[in-house]
Amino acid sequence: MSDFARALREKVLGKPLDPLSRKTRHSIALVAFFAWIGLGADGISSSAYGPEEAFRALGEHTHLGLYLALATSLTVFIIALAYNQVIELFPTGGGGYRVSTRLLGAHAGLAAGAALVVDYVLTIAISVAAGVDALFSLLPLPFQTYKITAGAALIILLTALNLRGMKEAVRVLMPIFLGFVFTHAYLIIYGITSHATGLPALVPETLADTGMLVGEVGWTGVAALLLLAYAQGGGTYTGLEAVSNNVNVLAEPRVRTGKLTMLYMAISLAFTAGGIIVLYLLWNAVPVEGRTLNAVVFESIIREFHWKSAWATDSAIVVVLALEAGLLFVAANTGFLGGPAVLANMAADSWVPHQFRYLSSRLVTENGIVLMGAAALGVLFWTRGDVTILVVIYSVSVFLTFAVSLFGLCVYWWRSRRAAATWLWRLALSGVGFAVCAMILAMLIARRLPDGGWLALFLIAAITGLCLAIRSHYDSTRERLRQLDAVFSQQPFGSEASPPTPDPTQPTAAFLVGSSRGGGLHALLWVQRLFPGNFKNFVFINVRTVDAHVYGGREDFEALQTLAHASLNYFVNFCNSYGMAAKSYVGFGTDAIDEFVRLADEVQKEFPNTIFFTSKLIFRRDNWLIRLLHNQAALAIQRRLHLEGKQMVILPLQVEEATGGET
Repeated sequence: MSDFARALREKVLGKPLDPLSRKTRHSIALVAFFAWIGLGADGISSSAYGPEEAFRALGEHTHLGLYLALATSLTVFIIALAYNQVIELFPTGGGGYRVSTRLLGAHAGLAAGAALVVDYVLTIAISVAAGVDALFSLLPLPFQTYKITAGAALIILLTALNLRGMKEAVRVLMPIFLGFVFTHAYLIIYGITSHATGLPALVPETLADTGMLVGEVGWTGVAALLLLAYAQGGGTYTGLEAVSNNVNVLAEPRVRTGKLTMLYMAISLAFTAGGIIVLYLLWNAVPVEGRTLNAVVFESIIREFHWKSAWATDSAIVVVLALEAGLLFVAANTGFLGGPAVLANMAADSWVPHQFRYLSSRLVTENGIVLMGAAALGVLFWTRGDVTILVVIYSVSVFLTFAVSLFGLCVYWWRSRRAAATWLWRLALSGVGFAVCAMILAMLIARRLPDGGWLALFLIAAITGLCLAIRSHYDSTRERLRQLDAVFSQQPFGSEASPPTPDPTQPTAAFLVGSSRGGGLHALLWVQRLFPGNFKNFVFINVRTVDAHVYGGREDFEALQTLAHASLNYFVNFCNSYGMAAKSYVGFGTDAIDEFVRLADEVQKEFPNTIFFTSKLIFRRDNWLIRLLHNQAALAIQRRLHLEGKQMVILPLQVEEATGGET
């Protein structure tokens, strides 16, 4: 990267952050209030489209909406309480993916992870599409043709904002979130209390209308209609898992912060979603072309204020709908937080390319953010921003994750029945949550498969198949490297007890080594064979990447440090045992290339006559997929060092066909 490019990047995204500083971790971790905004916005924003989709599914039988309002509020708390258990059991994050992997097995985890990736892509696409719908409800019908363009521009803007850092994004979007919460809370309370005279009659009228409908279609028909509408409104609950997936970004104590955030989410969503459905009933909301049902009912409420100024009334309507649209854009931000986190966890298990674990200089998983933004753009254009289709795809992926995760909790509490005193209550809660989510998922697949449900299943299956192929590739290479390590582990140590001290004036061979001892010894022995007796000093450099997994906790970073020093000590001791002068350098950072170049400068200053060496995996069939799955760090480092006048030699380490792995 050129100096100009680096300066431009820093200008747009901000200055690099130090991943080794505890102050940095403290400054970017989210307390419950910020987490409620950054992660809870996905949940509460679903009130902009979830209740409407459910209410529309009732058709002319709108009186059943009262049952929907009660069921919606109850379901929110059931799922929220169930996911509190996920936060307790997995305080390092990972949510549905980690739960399914640990409790049900790797392949169940893969299915949940694939569904979560689709979920978070749809979180961005549907939130932006619904937000644009709300915003364009303020404009004349001819402007509808510009909705896709506006949505695409917003996704690009949110992508850039998240590349700067999650906390910065949350702070920018906070006024919109709070504005939505206060205005909608006021409108719901006013809308219900101003029509309070209709409340006493609402229940008996609902029961009477229900009785008449039962007489026409029977209890089975009524139940089927309610279940379909309930399932169609499943998008209302889709953001509830976001906290459990991102516990690692919360402030300490994480479990307490996570539970408090979940409580904020449950209360705000249950009140808003349930309250909006009641408003539809009390205010007799009727769909209007080019406008959302929320826009219709909120305009009716505001116009009843009877302000003397028509301008003030119109301005209030604009503000409310603009805040609703703005909150949906805030909710899209959850996809940029959760999606990359899921990919990072899957990368740690080698289901996706390892690059998705890496952090940028701003300590965000940059590759995941870019992928989420690009995929959301593709989905937005493919569906033309149709919220109804997006809700179906979104709901199928979310409730698949819910069902698998909660089933995993059921299995866990059943296995723990002799060890946990409260196992029965927790099993019952998990079981109810699983039953609700499985029922909604089954209804969506059975009734909405042609309307977009098939696409959700296809995407999940396609991602799962790709992940299986990637995992197979990584596993086979890992096995080959283990075999290589086993061969070199037989290399005996010498008997020299008094090794010489490194002489800076003598020729020096510096090796970039990783976790594979076989790869490091391969390079060392080849250099001795190619340049017999030439080098008098042997320097070993180990650069470890502080990725999303390591940055999740102090214990993980300490384990990384221990492994790095153990690896270096092995090489230094090996050389010393044969009477060769040796020294080691270690570095930690988010960019392994930058960190190695920095250490190379230190080595060159101490040992001016240095040539750098490293090994690179070579595959018989090299293609774009192989290059995607394996970093090209050796080539990038060589180019950087050559530009600075330093010499570096890359030694080939051949891997058998159909294998792969990290260097």
